[in-house]
Amino acid sequence: MAEKEKTVPLEEAKEQVRKVCARLGLLHIAFARTLVNELGEKKGKELILKAIKDYGVRIGEEARAAATARGLDNSPANFKSDLPLYGMHDGGEAVKVGGETRRRAYGCVMGKVWNELGEGELGRLYCYVDPAKYMAFNPDFKLAHVKALPDGDEYCELVVRPTTEQERKDFAEKDKDWSYLDE
Repeated sequence: MAEKEKTVPLEEAKEQVRKVCARLGLLHIAFARTLVNELGEKKGKELILKAIKDYGVRIGEEARAAATARGLDNSPANFKSDLPLYGMHDGGEAVKVGGETRRRAYGCVMGKVWNELGEGELGRLYCYVDPAKYMAFNPDFKLAHVKALPDGDEYCELVVRPTTEQERKDFAEKDKDWSYLDE
């Protein structure tokens, strides 16, 4: 007899994803706080951003390989979402602001954790994974945060924008500051 497939209610599945996201937020803060405490603010943040860039590049390269495997190019429309559909945020929507299409995400679980710990600024460094992954997918574009929950905003608001030649150059250099790309 075939084994019966188990299903769980959507709310239970969302709660399981929330738990993982909260733990990921705590893990990021544990590593980030340790680096800053041990190496000082400047050097600690430099290393955090270096790690986040590496993390983002790995995600972007994986997304590019997936698009290529599907016979697609690396235009922004072909970047397949790499985030859970349920549980990581309370909800989201696409909005038009000043001629741009932006994505709003409400109630980011990790952002809530960082803010509750009083670590919004350090937690926010994790969010730099977004411009890094997009630039690794296609260096001509970045995914930038216009608003971010850890910055004190009510929600996160992201937009895909073209990069400049200088941004591409700075991102490609190993030890160059690229954090300004998330603007």
